[in-house]
Amino acid sequence: MKHGKKTWLIPDGFYNSKSTGQAVSHEAICVLNTSNEDAAIDITLYFEDRDKITGFKAVCPAGRTNHIRMDMLRSEKGETVPTDTAYAMLAESSVEVVMQYSRLDTSQPEMALMTTMAYPVG
Repeated sequence: MKHGKKTWLIPDGFYNSKSTGQAVSHEAICVLNTSNEDAAIDITLYFEDRDKITGFKAVCPAGRTNHIRMDMLRSEKGETVPTDTAYAMLAESSVEVVMQYSRLDTSQPEMALMTTMAYPVG
C-alpha cells in the first residue's frame, strides 16, 4: 500500500540555539511510510544568503514512522543544520511517504510547539 508523495517542501525552518528547562529546542521532519519498502530520504537545505547544503540522508523503514530530528542530522560532509538561521527544506524520498514538520521552541519558559503538513510536490 502506497500513500503520499516522493517530494516534499518545507519553507519555514528555524533551529533555535536557545533552550530552557529540560526540553531541548528542536525541529523534526515527521515521516510516515505505509509502503512495504524502506524510504531513503535525501534532504537539501536552502538559505536566503548562502549556498544550499546537500547530503543530508535519513531512512524511514517500511511500515514505520521516523521523526528525523534536525538537530541530530549530519550531512555526508559532517555539516550540521545551522542554528538561529532561517532556511527551507526539500525532502526527496525513494518511495511515496507522508511528511509533517514540527518545531519545539523552548527558548522561553513558555515553550511553543508548531506543526504543519509539508507541501507535497507532484
